[in-house]
Amino acid sequence: MSINHIRPWRNIERRKSRQIRVGNVLVGGDAPIAVQTMTNTDTSDVAATVAQVQAAAEAGADIVRVSTPDAASTQALREIVRESTVPIVADIHFHYKRAIEAAEAGAACLRINPGNIGDEKRVKEVIQAAKDHGCSIRIGVNAGSLERHLLEKYGEPCPDAMVESGLDHIRILQDNDFHEYKISVKASDVFMTAAAYQQLAEATDAPIHLGVTEAGGFVSGTIKSAIGLGQLLWMGIGDTVRVSLSADPVEEVKVGFEILKSLGLRHRGVNIISCPSCARQGFDVIKTVAALETRLAHIHTPMSLSIIGCVVNGPGEALMTDVGFTGGGAGSGMVYLAGKQSHKLSNDEMVEHIVEQVERKAAAIEAASVDAE
Repeated sequence: MSINHIRPWRNIERRKSRQIRVGNVLVGGDAPIAVQTMTNTDTSDVAATVAQVQAAAEAGADIVRVSTPDAASTQALREIVRESTVPIVADIHFHYKRAIEAAEAGAACLRINPGNIGDEKRVKEVIQAAKDHGCSIRIGVNAGSLERHLLEKYGEPCPDAMVESGLDHIRILQDNDFHEYKISVKASDVFMTAAAYQQLAEATDAPIHLGVTEAGGFVSGTIKSAIGLGQLLWMGIGDTVRVSLSADPVEEVKVGFEILKSLGLRHRGVNIISCPSCARQGFDVIKTVAALETRLAHIHTPMSLSIIGCVVNGPGEALMTDVGFTGGGAGSGMVYLAGKQSHKLSNDEMVEHIVEQVERKAAAIEAASVDAE
């Protein structure tokens, strides 16, 4: 019996969308919500870009976007695609020919911005290239680069203008019998972003890519993205996500997964439940959690771990986790396995022992999964 059956208030009913393919990743329909990021290297530096793509993939990224601002970038893209283990999206602005070159180079998806890609004739050429080379397309509307006629019509960037821009480009794709597309309507303002996506979700059945664009640095960007994306995901809106941070792309992937994990929409790796610590703590909670996050980063199996400094909430939290440790007195605490008290343990041995327990549990889960197949 699933936890969502036991606790129906945890259910999120996802919006019904068409399903498309981005390389070997299904997007929309009943497919898992995909986590994306974007490289920030010079794309023409193949080695650096491939290294960043691979780091993101190892962190769990399902799809990675690469900027292709010039011919040197699209030339490099062919080798990047060849060496990547995840689908590559080519990010196109201004120069429609870069989109055609990217399709020829093997990009799984072309991201085009309606506000600067050019007139309908140029978009048709991009569509034909996508058809010829099996690419999907993302219509990527940004509040900061809307078409001039929409800014004149609405006076300023707003949800109505963003959605109208996106729907205009959907029409062009559909008129040219192209249906392998997804769409985004991003703004740096959380309110504008949320309103635009809600309106868009009612206007089309296309898969939706979520993001708060130019969200900021690691802390502020994480908070804005968690609020903006979180409320939309809670409403069932969103088929892919990208957390835009002025930070390492790996951090974007981690935050994206944490947002999805907090809503029960994706499960990957160890979910550490820990207290903020106080004078009651029986060990250094903050130092311990930091060490465990590093030591357990290699675990991809979904698991839960509670690290609580004292017995106020420790036993209760441990009842709901795979592995738990609750601080006690005299330099030791209690280890919980599968929600039950197991044995006492010295604080000095805690990190090594918990890592061992988590690895053992992960191996058992994986073995059971193989047997079930």
